[in-house]
Amino acid sequence: MRWTRRASGVLALGLVLAAATGADADVRLPAIFGDHMVVQQDLKIPVWGWADPGESVTVTLGDRKASAKADADSKWRVSLAAVKAGGPLEMTVAGKNTIKIADVLAGDVWVCSGQSNMEMSVGSSLNAVQEIAEAKYPEIRLFTVAKKVSPTPLEDCQGSWVLCSPETVGGFSAVGYFFGRDLWKAEKVPQGLIHTSWGGTPAESWTTLETLRAKFKPIADRYQLPGPDAAKDKAEYEAKLKAWEETGKDPGNTGSEKGYADPAHDLAAWKEIDTPGKWEDQGLDIDGAVWMRRDVEVPEAWAGKDLALSLGAIDDYDTTYFNGTKVGAIGPETPNWWQTPRTYKVPGALVKAGKATIAVRVFDNYLGGGMTGAAEDLNLKPEAGGDAVSLAGKWRYLVEFTIGDGHRPAQPQAPGDVNNPWLPSGLWNAMIQPIVPFGIRGAIWYQGESNAGRAYQYRDLFAAMIEDWRRAWGQGDFPFFFVQLANFTPRNAQPVASDWAELREAQTMTLRLPKTGMAVIIDIGDAADIHPKNKQDVGGRLALAARKIAYGEDLVYSGPMYKSMKVEDGKVRLAFDHTGGGLVAKGDKLVGFAVAGDDQKFVWADARIDGKTVLVGSPDVPKPAAVRYAWSNNPECNLYNKEGLPASPFRTDDWPGVTVNNQ
Repeated sequence: MRWTRRASGVLALGLVLAAATGADADVRLPAIFGDHMVVQQDLKIPVWGWADPGESVTVTLGDRKASAKADADSKWRVSLAAVKAGGPLEMTVAGKNTIKIADVLAGDVWVCSGQSNMEMSVGSSLNAVQEIAEAKYPEIRLFTVAKKVSPTPLEDCQGSWVLCSPETVGGFSAVGYFFGRDLWKAEKVPQGLIHTSWGGTPAESWTTLETLRAKFKPIADRYQLPGPDAAKDKAEYEAKLKAWEETGKDPGNTGSEKGYADPAHDLAAWKEIDTPGKWEDQGLDIDGAVWMRRDVEVPEAWAGKDLALSLGAIDDYDTTYFNGTKVGAIGPETPNWWQTPRTYKVPGALVKAGKATIAVRVFDNYLGGGMTGAAEDLNLKPEAGGDAVSLAGKWRYLVEFTIGDGHRPAQPQAPGDVNNPWLPSGLWNAMIQPIVPFGIRGAIWYQGESNAGRAYQYRDLFAAMIEDWRRAWGQGDFPFFFVQLANFTPRNAQPVASDWAELREAQTMTLRLPKTGMAVIIDIGDAADIHPKNKQDVGGRLALAARKIAYGEDLVYSGPMYKSMKVEDGKVRLAFDHTGGGLVAKGDKLVGFAVAGDDQKFVWADARIDGKTVLVGSPDVPKPAAVRYAWSNNPECNLYNKEGLPASPFRTDDWPGVTVNNQ
């Protein structure tokens, strides 16, 4: 998979610095204050803005009133006494001029942030037509912060409050809307949603530079601004980029000359690998060219007929052979080559009954590599239609060559690229700071995909970001609820290491912070789409956490969470928190558990529910030392509580992982 990390162009620093000043005589407010807004009930209400230095400003909301004078920097701020849920009210801000804000409701305000799965709209979600038609909730209001990056904190943003209706809801954040809708139905309190997200962004973009410099120096070191030698820096960068691009070029197919595609080639030196799946997940952590082969039995009825050879997506390029003859290839000339499904025609002249050899030369020039489509996408069948022969399972492989010492160097970063949403603190500065300290009830967060290669770092980074936000708002430990990564990518036939599993583990560890909750969605993702459409259950599970933690309702809000293990007579007994009305398996048999001994080699295990515990074991592991559950990018797993909430993935061991990169 590829995520673009560079933005084109470099803005002059002066264009992105805060422009909010009191240069004119009019009292002004930040964009977050406007018609149809929701203010936080039961908390003092901060209101701030700009005016002439020394100018007196009075703010009125209903029967609440407060005054202040603008300081030497033209800034003023007041704090209104708390109000109860309800409305509508009118807010008046009066100085040398008067501003009136109409249709103000008091209720609960939630910041909705993260990356693309928070950004995804109702119009792109499941059952969108019906959801839009039924979205008649005028007491749910949305403020969407316009996308912007800044190297320094800004004082204002762009956006406006919008009432929820069939005419407007299509553009709402789907997770935010379904979360707010469930809370409105349960609590009958107006819901204000401040949506501030940006697809493909890492957590460090949403964290203050002060925190990054204090705790995450490798990240803070990536913070660069244009200097006096900007032109020289740019030229040097472009030269480095050109040189880097050369390192990713294919030097040529030498394996074909050596007969790697020939059915008669000796495979004694070739190893086995599960397919489909990323190489890195199976210990083959390289950039370069790898040959993959599999034999298949061709039915007599297919002899002489054109066949369709489907291989799913291949990361990055491929050249594919059938019985030694090239039948297709995809390279950099194809847009989105790393996620383009391959289907090649095998001419009937090559098709004979009996054993046939399929050979694929895969060239991976950066990051993840391999045949990465879904298992059902790998097959061979008559082009005219009919039953298919599956090609998923064990393939043989041989490394033709590796790039450099096995890995392509990291892509050079543009100097002072202050328009790049990956800029450390860049989104905190432009999309969070401008709404602080607007009164809120709490926050919801859906992010993590862009940090999946650095899960061990995320254990501390994500918690530091939450604490950062809480410090900035000055409201104490406000509730913070987040979404664990969904299931994604093709399933693995055998237990494997997984960067996504490790990121989920890091998210789970963040529950150590007070007033946090996690929505587990390991059962509602999409193997082929990193943006699963079922955002209703995502919002609903976040709302359950809010109803319990923020509102104090007596309900089960989490699925089973691993608590402890005990070895008994060659089996492992697992205990859980949040079992609710009891543990259940959705399906005929409990699946998703793997067990290993001290050799750290995991095999699938037999598992059964025993009261509020699960017994796990395998005859292949007589002395179990560790258990893992749902430990892969897209696990087959089915442990729930009776309330229908899935168990969170977990492992009982702390053996070294695959994503210890802390850069």
